Amino acid sequence: MTFKHAIAAVLGLALLWGEKPRAGEITYHRFASEILGRDYHYALYLPDGYHETNQAYPILYLLHGSFGSERDWVESGGIEQAADRMIREGHMPPAVIVMPGSESWWIDGHNEAARSAFLEEFMPNVEETWRVVPQREWRAIAGLSAGGYGTLNFVLERPDLFAAAAALSPASYRPLPPRNSSAWRHPAFLDEAGNFDEALWHRRNYTAHLDAYLEREVIVPLYLSAGDRDVYHAEHHARLVRQALVPHQPDLVVMEVLRGGHTWRVWRASLPSALSWIGRFLQGPVPLETLTEEAAAAEQAALDE
Repeated sequence: MTFKHAIAAVLGLALLWGEKPRAGEITYHRFASEILGRDYHYALYLPDGYHETNQAYPILYLLHGSFGSERDWVESGGIEQAADRMIREGHMPPAVIVMPGSESWWIDGHNEAARSAFLEEFMPNVEETWRVVPQREWRAIAGLSAGGYGTLNFVLERPDLFAAAAALSPASYRPLPPRNSSAWRHPAFLDEAGNFDEALWHRRNYTAHLDAYLEREVIVPLYLSAGDRDVYHAEHHARLVRQALVPHQPDLVVMEVLRGGHTWRVWRASLPSALSWIGRFLQGPVPLETLTEEAAAAEQAALDE
């Protein structure tokens, strides 16, 4: 064996025996939802060290697309690998990532009250169950396609809840979805006669929240992306969103166009940029006792009033 080969062998053993790359953990959970009348399912990413530290973490809600499930981002989106890498490289703080499952387009539609269940049940349940900081500066939301539609609706309606957001190929079509969109056959938008409810679409689309959002001082930094060959013209519609927001938040709405269509290849490619963008605005983990002290102080202040 030459000296060069010996050195290579030693380095190889060092890598083999050395510290393994940090990795998060994916688990699946559910709880009984009174609003939905069924179990609310979700996937959960816990960052490396969650079980060993005495810290409360930032939280990212990650929404799936039309006719999807809570497993999509894990099984098709590569969220575990992307989050591990972005945290390891310092592009985002260690964070809890929650991927809820929905049978709607994240709206109170004809089939279920998904918006109400998410805001009134899901978020409180998750933030009471897991060690996260239940405050705006530690909370973000993102989603793809119909999940991007939901993301835009949530942040424009409730900017007080989210520090940052990302909408990948958002299905936030205006004035109506293209005829090839699954929105036309989704139970969320079908009335009792099975017809697409155009009035409901207008009431639930982000445009219904836009004017009120633009009048508020609270701004949600937003990342948008789409493929340049998207069959639903998501690039065009994402540009409309950006154009509407640029005068209000010129440096806090960005858009990335990638090569490809309305596919997981595009969403996986844009996910690191989305996580990095969100990471710029999320606060990092804090000692758990800090939250306890703040809660006690707030409770005492309320008693003193």
